[in-house]
Amino acid sequence: MQRFGKPRLLIIGCGDVGLRLLALLREKYKVFALTSSLDRFDTLRKSGAIPIYGDLDQASSLWRLSQLAPYVIHLAPPPQQGSKDTRTRNLLRILSQQSGFIRQLTYISTTGVYGDCKGAVIDETYSTQARTARALRRVSAEAQIRAWGVAQGVKTTILRVPGIYAQTRLPIDRLKKGMPALSPQDDVFTNHIHADDLARLISYAIYRAPTQRIFNACDSSELKMGDYFDLVAEAFNLPKAPRVARSELEKRLDPMMLSFMSESRRIQNHRLDELRFRLQYPTVESFLSSQTK
Repeated sequence: MQRFGKPRLLIIGCGDVGLRLLALLREKYKVFALTSSLDRFDTLRKSGAIPIYGDLDQASSLWRLSQLAPYVIHLAPPPQQGSKDTRTRNLLRILSQQSGFIRQLTYISTTGVYGDCKGAVIDETYSTQARTARALRRVSAEAQIRAWGVAQGVKTTILRVPGIYAQTRLPIDRLKKGMPALSPQDDVFTNHIHADDLARLISYAIYRAPTQRIFNACDSSELKMGDYFDLVAEAFNLPKAPRVARSELEKRLDPMMLSFMSESRRIQNHRLDELRFRLQYPTVESFLSSQTK
């Protein structure tokens, strides 16, 4: 880290949430952003970051990250195949090249690691029961990061994130197309956080999270998925999604969407109080009402 000037921070996977986070951090930090797309360089520069080319699937391309920044925000998803997160493995190997250089690593995981909880109310003490390959790769990433943090003496923080929404991340097209939702008796509980709140939460975690701590990064909504669709439909004067039985839905949706409709959990966020963090949008309803005033 530089002796003088701003401390250095590296964002791995600077997409929508990463850009929102960048806007919060660029005044305090000298921010670097890893990207595997040269087309992203201009966007990252205009947003206040120094773009660094590298592909997490190609370990040899990550050499620039060695001793680049002592603070790391890992937003990149795992690969789409296998049960292990090889991208996180490649990242940790390059970050390990000088012991004691990295001070903190914050990893953005998913609440999918809890698996299907049958609608139960759960918190961070609930054991992971991932069933899908996608969620198993996240469990793999978490395990690697926690073990690495202990071995390297690095403060690590894991934020488990549910469905991210924002003005540009609502199921508007789905509603316009008349895609179905589950009938009330078959429906599942779903969890949410606004993209701006997530970006703010990540920034709070840098300063306030204790080492090796896991946080559920979700709002306080308690909604079933069909009810969520209905709230969006009402807010934007769109037809509500038709409700169908699970057996019918399985014939009409792709396996990826069906997997989200096969797990039900109500996730608690009480640990956010440890960070003295307050949500701008405590519920989906609070956000939607702010858009319709």
